[in-house]
Amino acid sequence: MSWITDAHIHLSDPEYSKEMPFILKSMERIKLRACCVSEDYESSQRSLDLGLRSRLVLPFVGIHPQSAIDDLEPVITLIDKNSERITGIGEIGMDKTYVSDSEGLQRQEKVFRNMLSIAEKLRKPISIHSRATLDNILEILSSYSISGMLLHWFAGSKKQLKTAMESGCFVSYGPSMVYAKDKQVLLAQTNNDRILVETDGPVKFGRCFGLKSAQITFLTSVIFCAAKVFRKSYDDMSAEIEQNCRRYLGV
Repeated sequence: MSWITDAHIHLSDPEYSKEMPFILKSMERIKLRACCVSEDYESSQRSLDLGLRSRLVLPFVGIHPQSAIDDLEPVITLIDKNSERITGIGEIGMDKTYVSDSEGLQRQEKVFRNMLSIAEKLRKPISIHSRATLDNILEILSSYSISGMLLHWFAGSKKQLKTAMESGCFVSYGPSMVYAKDKQVLLAQTNNDRILVETDGPVKFGRCFGLKSAQITFLTSVIFCAAKVFRKSYDDMSAEIEQNCRRYLGV
């Protein structure tokens, strides 16, 4: 059985704190790693702490567009002091649904560009939030040289997917793909060497997941669904995705 990696999960979210000993044991048992993304200074610090507790937690540090602020110094200092322990920069990006005017979007872009510059300098992969801003994001990314760029929870159009593939981005699909036909259609048109999987926990999912907060163990269902779409065995699909993840992380 090969290792599998959740490319985007918020293990540092307080909702997981009481269950963390069980989660870490489960990850060890089923050979699962996690890219633990952050949203602000506090969650970034918690992600780093989790990375010290388990080698299976890969800490990503960053500022989510919902938390975009003018004072970036605390997060920048945190990154500088812990650059060797940080696996990647994220969750970063832009999102029009969190702002009410152009000034708010400009602030998000400023923070995003700052995070991209840090990732470029440190040669770290990035995990990107791109809801309602995907075209802007793809244009901005063209100005930076970052080898591991992930558009997490990809929900763009077929045309945008084609542009993302041409730009060298990875895209990840989550538990909703198990029951959402439109996500399966997008997956089928994604370059095989650019596919990653995620849970984005603790987001809640309906249908077959019963509105339960995403557990990292949901990942096997996502891989099984991908295997069905591509008519491959679970083991082959899992190994292929894990190889993609290693390239994304640069390991």
